[in-house]
Amino acid sequence: MSAQIPHAFAFSLATTLMATVVIFRAGDGTLSVAPAAEYDGEEAAIVREIDPFAS
Repeated sequence: MSAQIPHAFAFSLATTLMATVVIFRAGDGTLSVAPAAEYDGEEAAIVREIDPFAS
C-alpha cells in the first residue's frame, strides 16, 4: 500500500471529526490512522500529525 491512501484517509477523518489525527507505523510496518487523543503508542512511530485547525 502506498502512503497516499493513509494520508487521504487521515485528512478525511480529521476534517470529519474536526480533531487532530496521527498516521503511525504499526509493528508490522503498515501505516495506520488514529485520533491523536486516543493514540498511546511510541512517539517515534508517528509518521505525520494532521490538525484540521492548522492553517
